[in-house]
Amino acid sequence: MLSCSIRTLRRLKCCCNKRWSSLFLAKGYCFSKPKVVPSFCNTDIKFSRFYVGERQSSLRQWRRRSLYTVTDTYEAIELALDSVIKIFTVSSSPNYFLPWQNKSQRETMGSGFVIPGKKILTNAHVVADHTFVLVRKHGSPTKYRAEVQAVGHECDLAILVVESPEFWEGMNFLELGDIPFLQEAVAVVGYPQGGDNISVTKGVVSRVEPTQYVHGATQLMAIQIDAAINPGNSGGPAIMGNKVAGVAFQNLSGAENIGYIIPVPVIKHFIAGIEESGKYMGFCSMGLSCQPTENVQLRNHFKMQPHMTGVLVSKINPLSDAYGVLKKDDIILEFDGVPIANDGTVPFRNRERITFDHLVSMKKPNETALVKVLRNGEEHAFTITLQPLQPLVPVHQFDKLPSYYIFAGLVFVPLTQPYLHEYGEDWYNTSPRRLCERALRELPKRAGEQLVILSQVLMDDINAGYERLAELQKLWWTGQESQRN
Repeated sequence: MLSCSIRTLRRLKCCCNKRWSSLFLAKGYCFSKPKVVPSFCNTDIKFSRFYVGERQSSLRQWRRRSLYTVTDTYEAIELALDSVIKIFTVSSSPNYFLPWQNKSQRETMGSGFVIPGKKILTNAHVVADHTFVLVRKHGSPTKYRAEVQAVGHECDLAILVVESPEFWEGMNFLELGDIPFLQEAVAVVGYPQGGDNISVTKGVVSRVEPTQYVHGATQLMAIQIDAAINPGNSGGPAIMGNKVAGVAFQNLSGAENIGYIIPVPVIKHFIAGIEESGKYMGFCSMGLSCQPTENVQLRNHFKMQPHMTGVLVSKINPLSDAYGVLKKDDIILEFDGVPIANDGTVPFRNRERITFDHLVSMKKPNETALVKVLRNGEEHAFTITLQPLQPLVPVHQFDKLPSYYIFAGLVFVPLTQPYLHEYGEDWYNTSPRRLCERALRELPKRAGEQLVILSQVLMDDINAGYERLAELQKLWWTGQESQRN
């Protein structure tokens, strides 16, 4: 079940200065309007602090922020100019049809900015499949070698480090702020196409809600702004007051001045996970597919009282902790004490609403959540441990070479969405239908399971007559066959 229409996803573009990669469409696990999409976790950001704050408190924050003068804004942007850097990336992507070789290398450009700890924050798609990375400060002709310390492709964020002490001379570190309110002004600073020098564009916040992240094929909180975000802007900061409100990362193709920035809670989760464990932690999921309960007959069938609201569980991932706790046709009424509406939304700030899978995305790996459900007309409360979940068919395979096995000229490869992307930008319609359907909808039944296909036959006397077996599917588990299709 796709999270949104293929037509809409085609219009979303990452804003690195290059031809954007084919869209990744993931199998969804948690409810998100209008369809089912993945949901993920954050660090110790309190839900009540950021998302269900009282209206009066929100209004006080808005008034306090609105006291910034024009002079304050210019000073904040001037400070940001000494923090934003230009990134030059040389990358080479694998050829999934010929997994033993890479495609030609290409050069791309993006933006980034320095944060405390002498680190550079940018987008993951700016450095995806990188082989060589250089950075350059504003106003300097010198380029410095940079290394990629950590990458989170789901949240489209990456951290770079530069060892040269000369690079850090005169650099200002930008602090992270809060989620801006609607109509608050932000300034996007970066190096978009059309010139070599730094660029500043201004706009206002138009919308705050979970959005499809094109690069990672995930549904996470994002901020829509009306400032122009063009190729090359990716990784640049969106400044509000004297702090960072988000990271520019994609725009809507075919629409004027509709850009998206990654909000601070997602950034903090990414950074905190790296600081705590030394590596990217990923995002948690309950592993559920759910549907609304707005239909009166549906509510009556499942014995919902008039005051009850919630969503219906239609499918559970066998690898999730919820698999042994929740059951198909349960009605989820509350998540951690927050009531879920019949359309799957929960309160967010001042009269705004967001999908409840965002609450799941605010959890750390291995954290628990109290879930209240209605089962056969009776209410129950269960504690569920949340973990990042992997689909049967991997959504992306950045920064590593694909695996393959050749026997008697028969080339076997694990099925991945990047393999399907080799069929072109319209891969959803041009790739083999049976492979596409399994990639987008099928769930793993046990850990370590892989869907292996015979991708092609290298003709020889020993395999003559077997050329029509291409794209034969086999299901493998930890190196042993478990099912043949």
